[in-house]
This record gives sequence, structure tokens and C-alpha cells, in this order.
Amino acid sequence: MLRIMLLTLLLTLTASVSAKNKKDGADIQPDNYYPRVKLTTTMGEIVVELYRRRAPITVNNFLTYVDTGSYNNTIFHRVVPGFVVQGGGYNTDLEEKVSFGEIFNESGNGLKNTLYSIAMARQNDPHTATRQFFFNLNDNTSLDPGKDWGYTVFGTILEGEDVIEAISEVETEYEITLNAPHAPKESVILKKAEILPPL
Repeated sequence: MLRIMLLTLLLTLTASVSAKNKKDGADIQPDNYYPRVKLTTTMGEIVVELYRRRAPITVNNFLTYVDTGSYNNTIFHRVVPGFVVQGGGYNTDLEEKVSFGEIFNESGNGLKNTLYSIAMARQNDPHTATRQFFFNLNDNTSLDPGKDWGYTVFGTILEGEDVIEAISEVETEYEITLNAPHAPKESVILKKAEILPPL
């Protein structure tokens, strides 16, 4: 009996330490409910404001990728004019980047997929978002939740709407390596993502 109690205590302490060591982004500017991130691309700079109050899991996840430099030198691999510009998942050699795991879908937070908002990409399963994100180039109501889960909006563009519009106009083609349509013929690179100081 004593051995079982000691084993249970050990497992509880181990789980507690693991939880404390887990980096989920909550420790990045923890008192800032509207962190800003600057994305420096080969076509100009974009500054986004993130809505941590409405989408804390998603914002913290995004900040983790930014803070670790994991978005640096990635490409925007999907450009659909009037719909979305998507990136964050592949490096310049078209290799898939490592993810930190799937996150819970927060699409029911009241934020809509409106023009210039930023949202998380995912697979068909609602809780499969990892690192890929997209900018809405229109009011994409079809991506909002209804009877089914939607796509989680977690911020909006503060500066650089002209840059995202310019990216939306690049020539695209079918990319065999990625098995993906709508890939820019000339790579549009996210050279650096950085967290800006609080206002």
C-alpha cells in the first residue's frame, strides 16, 4: 500500500514539473492582452495585433513559434486572390517544418474571418491546427463557425495591408513537391517574425 502511495505521489510530482516546464507561450508578455508581431517578408513588413483575451490558446501557440524563430525563412505557400494568403508551414526548400503539436479550436470566440484578419489553418478535424496561419483577403463567412467548427481568428493586420494585397497578386502555379495548387511561382518568404515591445 505504501509503495502504491509513493508511486502515485512520484507520478503527480513528475506531471506537475512537466506542466511547469512546458512552453505554451503563456509566459511571453503574460500581462499583454494585445501583443503585436512584426512579419518581415520579401515584399515588405506586416504588423499584426493578436487578441489574447478572445483566443488565448491560439495566440500563445503563435507567439511560441515566433519566439523560437520557427517562422523565420518560411514561405507563403498558398495564395488565392480574394480569399487567403497562407504560410508558416514550409521552409524555402519546401520542407515541412516541425510543429509543437495540435491545439484546441477556439473558433467560437466571436471573432469572424473578416478582411485582413489572421486565422489558423487546420485539417478537416477541427482540433488539428499547429503552425500554419492565413490572412483573410475578404469577409470569408464560410470559414466562420456555424453547425460545424470554423477556423480560429486570433488577430488582425495593424500595418501592411498593402503588403498582403501585393502578395495576393503574385503569379501562382501548381507545386508538385507540395502537391498544392496556388503556390507562388517565385517564393514569397517570411524572412523574420518578431514580437514587438508592449505599447
